[in-house]
Amino acid sequence: METFRIVRLSRYILGSFFIIAGLNHFVMPNFYLPLIPSYLPYPEGINSAAGVAELLLGAMVIIGGDYWRSHAALGIFLLLVLFVPSHVYFIQMGSCLEEGLCVPPWIAWVRLLVIHPFLLFWAGFHYKKPRY
Repeated sequence: METFRIVRLSRYILGSFFIIAGLNHFVMPNFYLPLIPSYLPYPEGINSAAGVAELLLGAMVIIGGDYWRSHAALGIFLLLVLFVPSHVYFIQMGSCLEEGLCVPPWIAWVRLLVIHPFLLFWAGFHYKKPRY
C-alpha cells in the first residue's frame, strides 16, 4: 500500500511539473524562444505547441485513467527527447543567450547529462506497456 502512495505522489509531482512548465511557455515565452535552435522554423509555434503538449500531458498523467496516464507518460518521454536539440543548441551558444538565460557551461552540461536523463527515467517509470 505504501508503494502505491509513493508512485501516485511521484505521478502527481511529475504531472504538476509539466503543467507548470507548460503554463510558463505562455507566461514567459521570451525565456523559451531563444532556446529554440535557429535552424528550426516558426519558433513561436514550436514554443506554443510545446506548452500545450506539456499542459495536456501533465494533466493526463494526473487525472487520466490507467491507459491515458501511461500514454501521457510516454508522451512526456518523447517530448523530452524532442527537447534534446534545444539543450545542445544552448551549449553550442556558450550557455549564454543575448538578453536571456546565461549560466556557467558546467550547469548547461549538468542539465543535459544529469537532469534531462533523470526526467526521461521518471517519465519512463510511469509508462506501463499495454497488455493486449
